[in-house]
Amino acid sequence: MVDVFTGESSELDLPSPPDHDRMQRERGLKIRSKMDETGIDAMVLLANANVTYATGATWPLSDAGRGNVERPVAVVVAGDEMPHLFTPYEAAATLGIDADHFHGPTYLDAEEGVARFADALAELVSSGATVAVDEITGAMHGAKQQIFSAWPPRSASDVMRDVRVTKSPEELALLRHGLWITEQAMAEVQSALVPGARQTDLTATFLHRVFELGAEANVLDPIWQVMPDVKAELPWTTHGDVACPLLTTERVLDEGDVLWVDTGIQYGGFHSDFGRTWIVGGEPSERQQAQYEKWREVDDVVRSVARAGVTASELTAPARAVFDGQDPWMAHFYLGHGLGLDLAEPPYVGTDLGERYDNRQVLEAGTVIVIEPVIWDEGHSGYRSENVYVITDEGCVCLTDYPYDPYGR
Repeated sequence: MVDVFTGESSELDLPSPPDHDRMQRERGLKIRSKMDETGIDAMVLLANANVTYATGATWPLSDAGRGNVERPVAVVVAGDEMPHLFTPYEAAATLGIDADHFHGPTYLDAEEGVARFADALAELVSSGATVAVDEITGAMHGAKQQIFSAWPPRSASDVMRDVRVTKSPEELALLRHGLWITEQAMAEVQSALVPGARQTDLTATFLHRVFELGAEANVLDPIWQVMPDVKAELPWTTHGDVACPLLTTERVLDEGDVLWVDTGIQYGGFHSDFGRTWIVGGEPSERQQAQYEKWREVDDVVRSVARAGVTASELTAPARAVFDGQDPWMAHFYLGHGLGLDLAEPPYVGTDLGERYDNRQVLEAGTVIVIEPVIWDEGHSGYRSENVYVITDEGCVCLTDYPYDPYGR
């Protein structure tokens, strides 16, 4: 495998290769420090990304019907440097977790599984301890008195959100490598983008290549959405905005089709995010090029103000100014979102939660954010792309290294 962990930018000092042991030690310190700060004695983690963060474990993402039933569960106890991991996946035993902290599966969607877990938790956590949890199944709610000494329990999601929002150099290196895998596969797809190709052909090419390059999973099925000139030719939406994304089909692509492309993979537990606009077998018209230039204007102005200490509203205001006071993003999405162990995670920028929410979202150095403006030009389709940035004290650094062809720079 080609080693591109250092990325393209000299502005970031990324380890090559990343030190996984150091990454997990630093994660553990951040978690325990936050638990101590908030007075939490133990956390029960069910959310996939939180379990990965606390333990370093990753596992196959496949059958959604089994995803919750067989999910790993982590228990983090204050004062214990090593997390407990309950999992059906024996491969996780290679993580360096001691045998007395490595447990078999626990099925928290079933009453029997909850009863066994309650017994196991009682051995790990003292009676009366302050316990936090990020998710609660129906079976857990039914047995809440067995599991929790106080109801409702504290929120582990609040703790995990705060510790996960900033990324270490090791985490950035893994995330950047996932982006590189995605971009290498996309280059192969774009080279095969000709009239007569099917959307599913593009998907097959992409998936084959990303797994050749070491991807662990495809976390967002590739989208090759053909954009019509007017919204009325798309499915109806409750909000009246552009219907996007739409599922990929066996549709045959025609010359001149405008494609909005979007996808993401997983590598090292981290998700990538890719978005570009392509034209099948042709070059952009003067009007289409103008759409792209307007998109670049929005992206450039957001990039110019993004730095540690600014709020989300300080990003949305200049973006709206470029677009005559309107939101240059889809109503059901956002101008930007965080990226890490989830494809979309805090901070969120420009959501329907409104200005008060944006005012509370302060960017921190080490935060990874995806900026994804949309320029819709009713009657002439539109342009959409995504760039991934790392926030620094001085500004931000772009991790996306994919060209805007056929539109230009």
